[in-house]
Amino acid sequence: MNRRAFLKASALTAGGVMAGGAGTARAADAKAPLKTITVADTGCEFEREPLLRPFGFKGGYLTNIWQSAAMIRSTGGARGIGLCTHSTLWSDAKVFAANSEAGGNALMFAMTAYALKILKGRTFSDPVALNDELFKEVYAYGQQITGLPKLRQTFALNALVGVDNAAWLLFAKENNITTFDGLIPAAYKPALSEHHPKAASIPLMAYTIPIEEIKQAVQAGSFFMKIKIGQKGTQEEMLEKDMARVSAIHAALDGCRTPYTKSGRLPYYFDANGRYEKKETLLRLIDHIKKIGAFEQIAIIEEPFDEEYEIDVHDVPVRLASDESAHTDKDALKRIEMGYRAMALKAIAKTLSMTMKIAQVAHEKDVPCFCADLTVNPILVEWNKNVAARLKSFPGLEGLGLLETNGHQNYRNWEAMRSHHPFPDAPWSRTERGVFNLDADYYAKSGGIFAAMPHYENLFPQG
Repeated sequence: MNRRAFLKASALTAGGVMAGGAGTARAADAKAPLKTITVADTGCEFEREPLLRPFGFKGGYLTNIWQSAAMIRSTGGARGIGLCTHSTLWSDAKVFAANSEAGGNALMFAMTAYALKILKGRTFSDPVALNDELFKEVYAYGQQITGLPKLRQTFALNALVGVDNAAWLLFAKENNITTFDGLIPAAYKPALSEHHPKAASIPLMAYTIPIEEIKQAVQAGSFFMKIKIGQKGTQEEMLEKDMARVSAIHAALDGCRTPYTKSGRLPYYFDANGRYEKKETLLRLIDHIKKIGAFEQIAIIEEPFDEEYEIDVHDVPVRLASDESAHTDKDALKRIEMGYRAMALKAIAKTLSMTMKIAQVAHEKDVPCFCADLTVNPILVEWNKNVAARLKSFPGLEGLGLLETNGHQNYRNWEAMRSHHPFPDAPWSRTERGVFNLDADYYAKSGGIFAAMPHYENLFPQG
């Protein structure tokens, strides 16, 4: 049985209702004028999910991850319930370092609860515009309660994921929209128009994952390998550890082959989470990777530098991807202009609304996108998968979406969490030989995101 702790929104938030207007984006498949929805009530709860082992990245470690649920009810009685996986360490390492693990999570949850409180009484007909409005208020509140004037914007966006998902689901109910395709506003359709038959399932090899487990993952069919770099210590200590880790993994996997790349070799996806302080240090790592014969296998190096280290990276000889530094669509454009040649989308960490805006900016600049994980729960995997299935193929992987999912590697109670999925036994809900097979049933059900979720619905009894 999972250890659960529930906290009412009223215990963490101050009063205040802000009036707001609705936006103008339309769902592409809506047949009638979109309804104006008035929010009658909201609520939120959370559960703690323990991890199998300490999960290391950004030089820190997680032991459990909070899963929150946000509920929005309209005056007509319809409800939308959205989920969120909170990651204080990923979204703002300063908050994580300044508080206990539970304390940092409580701050983010307070922001979720605050968003829901100020949402009461508001009307909206456009979830994207609503999210933009809430973001400004919630970010300001976050600056206040964390004491950080330079709080990273992803911290507020992470706090809003469940609220945004709940708004989209309520919007869908009120407008009789039953598919993810119908949910996408016309403005973002160009970036999200594919229907891939498969999506590559990317596992995460964190600092503590044993080499033997990495080999087992490849033997089970995984082929696009995400490897955490940027380990704890000084820059020299970090570099030495990273070079040793990459060497050990490459030695273990050298000779492994996949049918999904032209060369047949496994693509490597290195994620530094902003730990490299200088370009020269990164180039030394790349030189080491050349020496061990793995350079041609580098598909992506994600977020090598802290976002405040704003340098031109056009001369870096590998594809650099922006993740947490691309908080918003404006940030994404800035990173593209700096020379970043890929975008890691996180509908499950930056909200679906903001993710669609980022995807469209990247599409217009011909910059490929893929979906990265936040070690989310099985239902949020489906939200991410809906985006990944509709993106253009990543270079070198024709006919495939690209989706990281690592919850199965890290949660102690993963199978129990899967039981909350509306279709846990559907073939498309599980990875098979390194891919998700996305058939007609998957697209008809949109991964189950519109289906009933009794476990989460029961958190909000209707009186």
